[in-house]
Amino acid sequence: MHIDDPEVETNLRELARAFAATSDSGLIEAFLRSLLTPAETADIAARWALVKALDQKTPQREIAKNLGLSLCKITRGSRELKKPDSPFRKMLLLSSATKND
Repeated sequence: MHIDDPEVETNLRELARAFAATSDSGLIEAFLRSLLTPAETADIAARWALVKALDQKTPQREIAKNLGLSLCKITRGSRELKKPDSPFRKMLLLSSATKND
């Protein structure tokens, strides 16, 4: 499947609806670990760590050093976080609201 294949959007939308339909974070984590390779899992975890570090105002070069991510990925993440109505910001808020679960 290629990035411009219409099925990408369809499948991503279905997956998002399935995640939204459950409040079982353990199920979602188990699903992701089953779906993704260990390398893909580590990549997604690093990208989430990037979003959290940017939110904490960690310097980009420090993030690059700590997470082993390119400055290009970090800059992209920073731009996404600064957007009005940012999905990154919304997920950070949801994550902090459920930290004690």
